[in-house]
Amino acid sequence: MNWMLVVTGAMVGAPLRYLTDRAVQSRHDSLFPWGTFAVNVTGCLVLGLLTGAVAEGAGGSHLQLLLGTGLCGALTTYSTFSYETLRLSETGARFYAATNVAASVVAGLGAAFAGVALARAVWA
Repeated sequence: MNWMLVVTGAMVGAPLRYLTDRAVQSRHDSLFPWGTFAVNVTGCLVLGLLTGAVAEGAGGSHLQLLLGTGLCGALTTYSTFSYETLRLSETGARFYAATNVAASVVAGLGAAFAGVALARAVWA
């Protein structure tokens, strides 16, 4: 049963990542990988919110498997982030590569903390 929750969440998260990435990236004429940045930060926010909700008793392990492991696991992409950063660096766009690393870490952590704080405000 648990693996079905993970698969179900991933079935939503993977296409959502692809569609979001394409929609966001098509709106920018920049080397910066805005689509991957958007899905990763959004995934951090959702996972922080979920973690906070579970900590406050508003959710359980099945919700964690469905949304945390399945949805957020398929929505976010560390491998694409790494590949895009490597490609930026190899093509001489080192400023964009460094900005991608710094902004992704800062925004991702900030979104996770914001999600937990929001969950505490709502469910505490």
